[in-house]
Amino acid sequence: MATFVFSRKYSIALVMAVTALLVVPADARHRHHKPLTPRVEQPLTQRADQPLRSRGKQRLKTRGSRHVTPTQTQQETQGPRTSPAAVPVPEPRPVDEQKPDAAAADKERPRAPATTVAPNQPDQDRVIEAKPGLEKQAQPSAPEPSADTEIEPEPPADAPIPTPKPDIAEPQPQPPVVAPQPPPKPADNSDKKMLPDPRSADVPAEKMPAEEVACRERLKTLGVEFEEHKAESNPEIGCSIPYPIVLKTLGKSIDIAPGTEINCPMAEAAARFAADVIQPAAKAEFGADLKSISQASAFVCRPRHGTRKLSEHAFGNALDIASFTLSDGKKIEINSSPPEKDAKFLNAVRKAACGPFKTVLGPGADADHALHFHLDLEPRRNGGTFCQ
Repeated sequence: MATFVFSRKYSIALVMAVTALLVVPADARHRHHKPLTPRVEQPLTQRADQPLRSRGKQRLKTRGSRHVTPTQTQQETQGPRTSPAAVPVPEPRPVDEQKPDAAAADKERPRAPATTVAPNQPDQDRVIEAKPGLEKQAQPSAPEPSADTEIEPEPPADAPIPTPKPDIAEPQPQPPVVAPQPPPKPADNSDKKMLPDPRSADVPAEKMPAEEVACRERLKTLGVEFEEHKAESNPEIGCSIPYPIVLKTLGKSIDIAPGTEINCPMAEAAARFAADVIQPAAKAEFGADLKSISQASAFVCRPRHGTRKLSEHAFGNALDIASFTLSDGKKIEINSSPPEKDAKFLNAVRKAACGPFKTVLGPGADADHALHFHLDLEPRRNGGTFCQ
């Protein structure tokens, strides 16, 4: 009986305690434990001013560490579960004021529609909505170009290849095969024409003049052998020898070679000079007689070297002697450095020639007369001579 009474009292007390708990206001029952509100996931977009934190680094309290009474657990379990649609979404944070250039670029970009992501886990409900202020923060974008920065266009993936030029080269202007020549100047013959000489007009007469006949008689008296030759003339240059002769000898014992064509007065002067000057000089210096004379030039139709004046050779009025040959066979050549005895002989002959001949030239006078004696009868004023 006592046991029954005890049990009854215990049961009444237990009922009263339970009733007291049920009558207690809701805020008193959860004085020590806040109501469990569903956790709202933050948007998965990163703010421009905050780095994205890894969720793995957050420390979550396990359910085992919480102190929950059986009655509280039962009430929380039996209470109505909040649906994802009823979960209050936190208001978006104020977006930083954008730059004018960034705001303009943001307006030009197309806005993405709101996207709702369904929960993919049974114990987590996530709702992600696209927010107007966070459209630009959804994905990290490249830094906006400043006003001082030049925007370079991106090169195309495949650069255009220019069309190759044809291999055929454009024809280049070629110089003419023959360069154009200026019109020729009128020929100026004054530079080439010889100075006038009265002897250029001499022509042979029908009958030989008396002085020519007398000259030939004197040559025969001296023992000079000669032959008559036809007249020579060149009107273009001015050369003329109307009564030439060709010498074979300069006396009875003095030969001259090769054949020498000169006028008669020059032949007579050469024969007399050989007999009166050269023969005695050879006898005195070498003890031998003069046998022959080798001539280098007689009648030649040409001007003087380097001038427009006709040479005395153009009229057969000059004789060039190159060497002398004695009866004993000795040959004395005319040059700038002969042996001592030859030089003595040549100097005597050259000095004696200045008088019978009006012009005497030899080695030392110029380069043209380095190897011979030049003798002529050029008429000079007052019968003067030129010996060098």
